[in-house]
Amino acid sequence: MKKVNGRYELYGNPITPAQTRAADRWKAMLAKKFSYDPNEKFNLSVQDHPYGDDIFGLKEIVREGDGTPLSIENGVVISTIRMGFGHYRIAMAGVSAAKAMGFTPYWLDLLSVPGITTDVINWCNTNYSKYSRISQRFPWFDKYVWESLTTGEPSLPGLNTLFNNWIVTWPWRFTKTQVKDYKMSELFENLYGALPSEQPILTSHMWNAMGAVAGGMTNVVDMMFDNWPMAFQLTEGAKHAVQGPAGYYGFRVMRGFDDKGSIMKPTPSDALFFTGQHVDHELVENIEADCKARLQRADAKEPRRFIVTMGGAGAQRELFKAIIEHAIPLIEQGRIALFVNLGDHQDNWDWLEAELLPHKDLVNTHFSWEETRDFADSIRDNPAKGLHVFLYNNTFHAVYASNYLMRVMDIMITKPSELAFYPIPKIFNARVGGHEMWGAVRGAEIGDSTVETRTIPQTLQAIDLMTHEDDLLKMYCEMIVKNKSIGLYDGAYKCVELATGKKFTRTPEGIKIG
Repeated sequence: MKKVNGRYELYGNPITPAQTRAADRWKAMLAKKFSYDPNEKFNLSVQDHPYGDDIFGLKEIVREGDGTPLSIENGVVISTIRMGFGHYRIAMAGVSAAKAMGFTPYWLDLLSVPGITTDVINWCNTNYSKYSRISQRFPWFDKYVWESLTTGEPSLPGLNTLFNNWIVTWPWRFTKTQVKDYKMSELFENLYGALPSEQPILTSHMWNAMGAVAGGMTNVVDMMFDNWPMAFQLTEGAKHAVQGPAGYYGFRVMRGFDDKGSIMKPTPSDALFFTGQHVDHELVENIEADCKARLQRADAKEPRRFIVTMGGAGAQRELFKAIIEHAIPLIEQGRIALFVNLGDHQDNWDWLEAELLPHKDLVNTHFSWEETRDFADSIRDNPAKGLHVFLYNNTFHAVYASNYLMRVMDIMITKPSELAFYPIPKIFNARVGGHEMWGAVRGAEIGDSTVETRTIPQTLQAIDLMTHEDDLLKMYCEMIVKNKSIGLYDGAYKCVELATGKKFTRTPEGIKIG
C-alpha cells in the first residue's frame, strides 16, 4: 500500500490525510485487540483435505500440522474464507477448474489457520452475519442502513451526511474502505510470506488477495464476487477477474468510489480482466446434457425439481417457511419435488423439523456427503418425488452439495448471491444487501434466471408459473447452452490461465492446456 505525502492511495487515487490516519488506527486497534506479533512465524505443511480429497484430489495447507513439508509443484493455491457461502463457492470453482486443467489444487482457508487471521476474520464475520439477519427481520433497517452500506448509495436524499458521520463510517464502495481493509489485511502478511512468492494463487475474497500481496506474493489472481463494483474489492498488485462486462466498466473507471463523487483515475487495464462467470468444471462441461435432461423431464410430465438453498448468514427463514408451505400441496399432487439444502445450520433443521411434523411422511433426510452423492446419482436417470432435506457437519460439504445437486435439478430458488452466476434455471428471491441486486440483473439479462422477486407473493407466483408451464424452463435452458458456447461460464478456467500462464481450450475430448 503506497503512502504519498502522508496519504494512502489506490492506483494513484489518494484518500484524505484524516482517512489515512483512521485506517492506521483501525489496523493498530485490531493488532492490539488480538495481540498481533509482527515477527510471528507460520510453519506450513500440506495434507489431504478432509472433505475435498475424494472429490478433487484437494490438498490443504495447514499450520503446525503433521503433513508433508510445503512443496507446491504443478500446483495452484486457492485461498478463501467463509463469509457466507459465496466465497467458498467461488474458491471451489477455482479448485475444480485447476484440477480439470491438470494442476493440483491447494486449499488455504484463513479460518482454519490458528492465529491472527482466525481472530480478526471471525470477529468481522460475526458482525456481518448479525447485520445480515437483522436486515431480513426489520425492513426499515434493510432499506435505510444495510442497502446503503452494501452499495454506498443512500436510500434517501440527504442521507450521505448521516451515514458518513454517524451510522456508517465506511461504506464498502469507497476507496477509504479499501485502504482500511488493506491495512487490516497486512496483519496476515506473515502467513502469506511463508508461501513461495511466485506461487500461482487464486483468491475468493479481497482480504485473501490483500494479505497475499502484503506478504510479497507476485502472482495473485482475485476471483471477484458480485456484479456491483465496490472499491474494497480492489488490491493493487493483484490481477482482478471480473465476472461481467458492466462490473468491468465500473471497476475500470472506479465508478462512485470517491466518497465526494469526484471522477477518479481509472484502474489500469493490466490489473483488470473480464473472464466470465466463476463456475465449476463439472457443471460447465455437462451443460448440454443436463439441460437436455431437464427438457426431457418436462416433456415426460415428471415432478418439477426445485432446489432451495439456505445462505451462510442464515437469513430469510420466513421466506423458506412460505416456500415450503406453498410447495407441500404440490408435492402431494406429484407436481413438484422439493430439495432444501440447509447447509451446516443445525439450528435451522431444529426449526424446520418442527414445522414439518404434520408432513413427516413426505420428508427424506440426507445428512452426509456420501448419502447426498449417491442419492443425486440415483435420480439422474430416474424420477424424483417428495421433500428432501440436506444438512452437513462441515462447510465444505454444505456448499458443494448444492453444486453437485444442481446437475439433477430443474430450477434453483436462491437469493442473487454467488449462485446468481451458475448455469441452472433460477428464481431469484429477495436479495440480502443491495450489492446482490446486480447479480439478479446479470442473470436475468443473460437469460438463465427470473428477475429478482422482491416479495414472498412474487416468489410463489414464479414457483407456480414454472411448475405448471414449460416456456420459461425451455427458454432458460436454451440460453444456458448458448451462453456456454460464447464462454460466459468460463471464468474459473480463465482465472487459472491468469495465474499459471497456461491457456485452456475446450475440445470434444475435454479441457486441454498448453
